[in-house]
Amino acid sequence: MQALFDQVAERLLAEDDAIEQTRMMGSDGLKTGGKFFAMVSRGELVVKLPRERVDELVAAGAGHRFDPGHGRLMKEWVAIRPADEPACAAYMGEARSFVGARANGS
Repeated sequence: MQALFDQVAERLLAEDDAIEQTRMMGSDGLKTGGKFFAMVSRGELVVKLPRERVDELVAAGAGHRFDPGHGRLMKEWVAIRPADEPACAAYMGEARSFVGARANGS
């Protein structure tokens, strides 16, 4: 999963100066507008999405709510295992759009 994340992250960082790579919860992550939107944790891609979208992915069996290790499930973060680079890029792009819209007050 880390290799897929790194491939997509490298491309996103090259395309958009507003995206930064930094540490979050002990993992390398990406943020935009000061807000994190994607990282790899325990071998899974973890992305920030609207609560309704997280609920949809969980209900479909595509992922599970992210637990940072404190027993507290995060409502707007989902842990998933995309099958390939295009799927990984799609989830990371969706998360970037969600966080970017919120950062801009949309």
